[in-house]
Amino acid sequence: MPETIAPGSGRPAGLAARVRGVLTSPGATYEQVAARPRALGVLALVVLVMAAGYLIFFSTEVGREALVDQEIRWVESFGGTVSDAQYARLEALAPAAPWFMAAAPVVLVPAGTLLVAAAAVVLLGTRRARRDRWRPTFAVVAHSTVVLALQQAVGLPLDYARQTWSTPATLSSLLPMLDENSFAAHLVGSIGLFQFWWLVSLAVGLGVVYRRPAAPLAARFALVYVGAAVALAVAKALLAGA
Repeated sequence: MPETIAPGSGRPAGLAARVRGVLTSPGATYEQVAARPRALGVLALVVLVMAAGYLIFFSTEVGREALVDQEIRWVESFGGTVSDAQYARLEALAPAAPWFMAAAPVVLVPAGTLLVAAAAVVLLGTRRARRDRWRPTFAVVAHSTVVLALQQAVGLPLDYARQTWSTPATLSSLLPMLDENSFAAHLVGSIGLFQFWWLVSLAVGLGVVYRRPAAPLAARFALVYVGAAVALAVAKALLAGA
């Protein structure tokens, strides 16, 4: 029989069950995670998936060219230009991209988890409860990164097929008629569907730890995320116009 998440049961759920549960039954899974906080295994798995994905993708000619093209598009989206000398430097650095990109999740995933967990403890926990809730908060945040690992596992094969390196699951994929240099295009291109999923999953987990309704937390997280996307889109539009 498949392993299931059962909060309060005598036997803790294994890593595979918790990973699956984050995607299919987050409420019950986060109850289990909060009751028995464990983060090392899931963080190691997420880092491994991301690092391996980047190593494989950027070891291909398609991946290296996509990285250079993405760097150029990023500069141009802010109104800049890439000179021939700068393009030559990007081309020269491309062979090192697999190792550099593979190393990024090793640093960024644990650091990002730590920062998000610390912010959650400070903003959601009372002074008296912060110490007691640190471990379950960190474990919940760590498990929520499974959604981001899934994004990469789905996105990189699509990027290879499309010969580009960009997030395919954004609102811009639903609105291809927009002018790519417009404010609206910059805005919808900055809003990822997997990021919204991650925010909802994170809200469910933190709601379990702090015994708060998940919906208001998810709404607040989404508001901050959309606000950041609007600020980025405004900056791109202003600099591109200048």
